[in-house]
Amino acid sequence: MKFNSPKKSLSDLLGKDYIESVVSGVEAFGLMSREEALKIANEKVDFYPEEAQKKNEEFAKRAGEQLIPTFKNDNDGAATNSFKKAFHKDSAPVTGFGCVRLGEDGRLYLIGKSEHYHVPFGHRFGGYKLLENAHKLGILNPTHNNTRGYVTRLLEREMVRTANGLSRDDKEGLEKVLASTEPKDLNRVINLETGSVACEAGFKMMLARFYRLDKSFQEAKYEGKIPVFLVNGDIDGGIEANYHGTSILAQTFRNLWPGYYEKAEKAGLYKIVPVMLNDIDDFRAKIEKYNTGDYKTAGYIHEIVLMNYGGIRLTREYLQEAYKLCAEYDTPTMDDEIQSCMWYPGMYLYHLYDIKPDFVIVGKGFPGGEYPASKILTTAEMDILNQFGALVTNGQEELASLSYLITMEFSQANSENIAEIGDYFESSLRKLGEKYSDVVSKVEGEGLLASIHFHDVDTAARCAKLVNGKYIDTSAQLYKVNCPPAILLKPPVTSTKVILDVIINALSEALEQL
Repeated sequence: MKFNSPKKSLSDLLGKDYIESVVSGVEAFGLMSREEALKIANEKVDFYPEEAQKKNEEFAKRAGEQLIPTFKNDNDGAATNSFKKAFHKDSAPVTGFGCVRLGEDGRLYLIGKSEHYHVPFGHRFGGYKLLENAHKLGILNPTHNNTRGYVTRLLEREMVRTANGLSRDDKEGLEKVLASTEPKDLNRVINLETGSVACEAGFKMMLARFYRLDKSFQEAKYEGKIPVFLVNGDIDGGIEANYHGTSILAQTFRNLWPGYYEKAEKAGLYKIVPVMLNDIDDFRAKIEKYNTGDYKTAGYIHEIVLMNYGGIRLTREYLQEAYKLCAEYDTPTMDDEIQSCMWYPGMYLYHLYDIKPDFVIVGKGFPGGEYPASKILTTAEMDILNQFGALVTNGQEELASLSYLITMEFSQANSENIAEIGDYFESSLRKLGEKYSDVVSKVEGEGLLASIHFHDVDTAARCAKLVNGKYIDTSAQLYKVNCPPAILLKPPVTSTKVILDVIINALSEALEQL
């Protein structure tokens, strides 16, 4: 497999008019000559040259090899007790390339979970050299809501275009969507920093239909009703399965801070109701029940692939029916794609499911690990809070926005490749699951977002240990209450069949030993 490698300059991505202003500014400050600035601005960067692709495969096949001497040090930092307990100093990164990182022990580690889902293209991806060029030209990173730069505004339009499935040539269609007040047209982008903050912004906008931010706001649409949030339930009917960040509101959605939540629920501030996974009858019963009397459903919040709960996948049929019910009961839908964005053709997983959320949360993969930068896409109908009431005072960083544009450029050029390797990885894992059904209960996930479920916790832990022993970064998910014992995988989208086979062969050998 060979990936397409766009060759783009800053002028290509950002437009000559904007670059002219940047170059003129650099010249006016006396920082470099116009000729020097134009050379940087017009430098064509090869995003993923063939040489880099070959090198990526070569190093992936050498996982576990001692490449440099061990970096010996006693510096453990000043982590909290819980982080200190989970710390793995040997595999802490010294540097990396493509699908591998070099640990402090001097060995190569294949990033089977893409460094916790941050690096869809692996390390040192060539396209991000444009960030260095932008920095040289003095394109400023720190901005504010009131001074959202041109690059951020350009990105917002691109996100609206791609989120609504429009082609690059459909300029008329884009302008129509941007001006639309239709309920399902995603034409508002809020620029934030982390997925937790993005989810929290969505929750606040849902709550704004029940509570006024301050006295200057009109009476909320459902003022006086108790807002009920529908979340994915665990296999025992509890609320442990979902994960939407670390804000206190999001944490109560998954049964943390129970004392706090009990008081909030008793006071009638809000209520959390789990819906059984892929059970549309249960969903129908819950949404009907909680749209009577004092209750009103405030939103249905979900991932499509629950990577924090065994990688369980919601089915296309279930989601489509659930969304129809949500529309019937005026219940906003939030698709949390912090973990899934950028790992699929079209960049957003919901496109493959033919659903239209009211909120889409993205981050992690989009900036390619270069910046902490999340986004929430929503509709005109949900745009009901002011700047400081729910959203953010920063997060509109120009270089972070540029990293999004670079990532999107490569993804759009390689949509077919991303689909192909996702299908190959999923089908290969399912074959392993069938072959070793005595220890594997099932294979879950979608494409490169994958999990292998085991019949018991001990077997899952042993399998993860065996795979990690081959210097392939994966993890066993054993810590969550009522979660099926599983190991989680998420290779970079720049993986080829050669690279994926390293992971698959390691899994096969581990399962054979088990």
